Amino acid sequence: MPVSAAEGGLMAVLTHEVWERIEDGKTLHGCCLAGPLGDGYRSTLGAGARLLTTFQAGSHFETMTIYNRYLGRGPYTTNEQWHHEPYPDEWLAEQQSS
Repeated sequence: MPVSAAEGGLMAVLTHEVWERIEDGKTLHGCCLAGPLGDGYRSTLGAGARLLTTFQAGSHFETMTIYNRYLGRGPYTTNEQWHHEPYPDEWLAEQQSS
């Protein structure tokens, strides 16, 4: 269950989706937020795309770590400090409202 920092939890935990599509004969994968915050990405997928899985994460770094592990890729690395920051509570509220 997603927990808001404002509700006494540690951070906002958001639901993410992993999608697969075929483009020019190549299998492509992508990850986006569930709900309205992922609508822009999902609108680019086309009719043949399929949802592979959903998962929950509390930061961009955690999201990309889970995503890479799911696809069998190496560990996610970054030099960007903001990748480690928790998602905003406002994003959780928007996701829960859909």
